[in-house]
Amino acid sequence: MCETGNLQYPERGAEGAPRAFSPKERRVLQQINRKVAAAESLASLLTFVFESTRDVQPCDRLCIAFLEEDGHRIRSQWVKTVYQPVRLPAGYAEDLQAGSLARVVREGRPRLINDLEAYLTAHPDSRSSRLLVAEGVRSSMTCPLRVGARTVGVLFRSSRRPSAYTPRHVAMHLAIAERLSQAVDKARRIEQLAAANKAYGEMLGFVTHELKSPIAGAITDLDVLLGGYLGGLEPRQREKALQMRTRLAALLGLVGDYLDLARVETGGLRLRVSEAVDLARAVLEPALESVAPLFEARNMRLVRRFEPNQTRAVACDADLLRIVVLNLLSNAAKYGRMEGEVRLGADALPDAFRVSVWNEGRGFTGEQQGRLFRRFSRLAIPEFKMIQGSGVGLYTAWRIVRLHGGTIRARSEPDQWAEFLVTIPQPLVTHPAEAAAGS
Repeated sequence: MCETGNLQYPERGAEGAPRAFSPKERRVLQQINRKVAAAESLASLLTFVFESTRDVQPCDRLCIAFLEEDGHRIRSQWVKTVYQPVRLPAGYAEDLQAGSLARVVREGRPRLINDLEAYLTAHPDSRSSRLLVAEGVRSSMTCPLRVGARTVGVLFRSSRRPSAYTPRHVAMHLAIAERLSQAVDKARRIEQLAAANKAYGEMLGFVTHELKSPIAGAITDLDVLLGGYLGGLEPRQREKALQMRTRLAALLGLVGDYLDLARVETGGLRLRVSEAVDLARAVLEPALESVAPLFEARNMRLVRRFEPNQTRAVACDADLLRIVVLNLLSNAAKYGRMEGEVRLGADALPDAFRVSVWNEGRGFTGEQQGRLFRRFSRLAIPEFKMIQGSGVGLYTAWRIVRLHGGTIRARSEPDQWAEFLVTIPQPLVTHPAEAAAGS
């Protein structure tokens, strides 16, 4: 055992072997193994460790902390105590200085502090020690959490009694840390990904929302100029203004796509179902009206293949379903053949209703079909590279259709046509996972 006064760094020795533990200790370790194998959440797993090990290990406080910023900072992730108040809570972070904790991380060895008050006297700049002493903690045992040869964090066990821990306790604490390391590292990474995804969605929503108003304002100003309200324009000026308006309108469409995606990513899509939606009036016609300028610009023929009296009184969220139809029509206008035909259809089925969008055009192969509903995915077709698009419209449509408990599928005859079909069950049966995400 390496020892410097009150501070000790016990060696990893024979005490850690399973045969050295008592039957009760072995049972506790086996229970932890089962909890880890059952893929428990980080909080429930650590709560179980805290409660099940107090009979074999003194423990008034259990804390897990992870390394951040390439090992230059450590942040507490979870804390459990038998007392209040907690002055060093979950979320507390500080830089990892060249002190005793840095040695635990660097060498992968446990640390034992027998008298935290004496340790604080010797290390008066240790903020964490000062906060723990204020909580009443008097001794502490720290073990590294290691995945392979890499230290990812530390497991702290503390007592409000001085000199509470023996080498046997250290061995048991090490054994617990070894069993937890991979499970808690995996859980932490999943939580990090979820937090990063949420932050990305919020940033996406903020940026696109801030862009929407000035772009829409610029389009309005151009309409004023083109309308002659500020005087006539020369032919070259009019041509340039029209080009600017076309580009800004395309950019505004991209902003709308990303706003919809931000709502999807941050759980902002909430299904608000009406039981008697007039599908033609509330969904299909408004979507057609929005996309009509795209059809006109490419001289495309639009064919309506639905009877208004066959599409009334359906159960859906009309606002969200309108986004789906608008995205499908926009795709047909962008990727369909110039002067080609586009068909919008709606049918009443025995236990569902179906909306279809068909267009003449390049279409896609069976291999390319698998990429259609992925986020930020666009087909690698040379003639499509110059077409402005976000790669999120079909993904957003897929999420909305799933929110309705429905299906969306695509089919095509390459170089001839492409078709997308949306089927929504009646009565509505929402997808449980998607409904939870949107609520």
